[in-house]
Amino acid sequence: SILDLAGHTAAAQIRKSYSSSSSTSFTTAIASTTTSGQITLSLTSDQTAALEEGRYVYDVEITKTADSTVTRPIQGIVTVRPNVTR
Repeated sequence: SILDLAGHTAAAQIRKSYSSSSSTSFTTAIASTTTSGQITLSLTSDQTAALEEGRYVYDVEITKTADSTVTRPIQGIVTVRPNVTR
């Protein structure tokens, strides 16, 4: 079901593995219509270029600001491939 994201913040990271000490943080933006439950994740072109080819893990966490409750609504694997079209 869709979660109303009013009064929440979002954070997301991508790492080479779950145990990796280094990570890249996504810029997160909760949609202005918070009842849509939409969060946009983005990386700058420099951040994207710095990712080496391979498999990575990521997750998104949302924090309810009223009581600091953290929920992880999505997680997964990303495959980074080199650019073909230039």
